[in-house]
Amino acid sequence: MLHISCPISPWRATVVAGVLLAACSLASAQWVWKEGERKVFSDTAPPVSVPEKNILKRPGGGSPVQAAPAAEPAAEGAATAAAPAASAPQVPKVDKELEARKKQADEAEQARVKAEEQRVAAARSESCERARKGKATMDSGMRLATTNAKGEREIMDDKARAAESRRLDDIVRSDCGPLPASAKAR
Repeated sequence: MLHISCPISPWRATVVAGVLLAACSLASAQWVWKEGERKVFSDTAPPVSVPEKNILKRPGGGSPVQAAPAAEPAAEGAATAAAPAASAPQVPKVDKELEARKKQADEAEQARVKAEEQRVAAARSESCERARKGKATMDSGMRLATTNAKGEREIMDDKARAAESRRLDDIVRSDCGPLPASAKAR
């Protein structure tokens, strides 16, 4: 009888076997694909520019997608067209993290738009109130004075008073009513 003695103790053999198993499981978590004539080995998925037919191995032992054979001319008809679609792997339609980021960005944009609308509404309200007060002053018949470019005080004549009254009327019309449709679309 032939007896072979092993210089490695049983517990060392167990440790070595465990290390080899771990290395094999790490190797199975590899992606392999072809870029031109060379094979690429990676632990990350290939770029989207790599066609499915060039992906040779996926992590987790998933087999690559096999290229569908050319359809038989009219012998199998519609049945051959449906077969490749059924054998294709199902890719998740929605990336949850991407959707969460998109939703967060949409909510931030809505909040920004709402804050801008509130700012515009407050500015319109203040402008309306000032224009109404100015119009009331113009309609009171009191003499009004303005300051010219030299800093001198001048009394408003009827022509200047009418022009200022028209300007205040325009402001009241634009700022005291509902927001015009053109401003809402912005």
